[in-house]
Amino acid sequence: MTALVFLGLHVLPAHARDLNPDALKAQNYLRDLKTAKADFIQRSSLGGRLSGTFYLDRPGRLRFEYNEVGDFIVADGFFIYFYDSQMEEQTNAPIGQTLADFLLRKDLTFQDDLVVQETYRKGGYSFVTLVQEDDPQAGSVQLIFSEIPYALRKWRVTDPQGETTEIELKNMERDIDLPNTLFGYLDPNKGKKRFND
Repeated sequence: MTALVFLGLHVLPAHARDLNPDALKAQNYLRDLKTAKADFIQRSSLGGRLSGTFYLDRPGRLRFEYNEVGDFIVADGFFIYFYDSQMEEQTNAPIGQTLADFLLRKDLTFQDDLVVQETYRKGGYSFVTLVQEDDPQAGSVQLIFSEIPYALRKWRVTDPQGETTEIELKNMERDIDLPNTLFGYLDPNKGKKRFND
């Protein structure tokens, strides 16, 4: 389930387009978000719930550490790694082939790879939904911002089958120093004695 956080859309080059004020405000907020640390709660429409700590160091790097399991996700600037503690193995992909590329790229913009499908405000929150221009049915990501103060609070990734994974952020700290060691993939099994290999 952890991999669903970012394996939702495969982004492709597109063309610039005008943004409405709500989408532009969201884009500029994310552009200005260089480093951050936050607690998170991950919920699945299938009923799963996990929590942990999220780290961001733009451009290129992020990390999710989970409390309940030994899983983690880390992007080192080139690849994003998904470690499954139950299977004791990792899978990886170039960042540019995952949704993480949208958040981690140096020149973050809503005007290239993704189309702003809709924006609206409700209950003190601003909602921005993005889809892939070349394949809107491939899934979507919805960004949810509190209006006062304006800040990213959640995002929801919906896959082509309609299943949703939501990340809720709490206690976010911005513009902080984060150690480089957070953003390298280290094999948790290195040095472990393995049987029947």
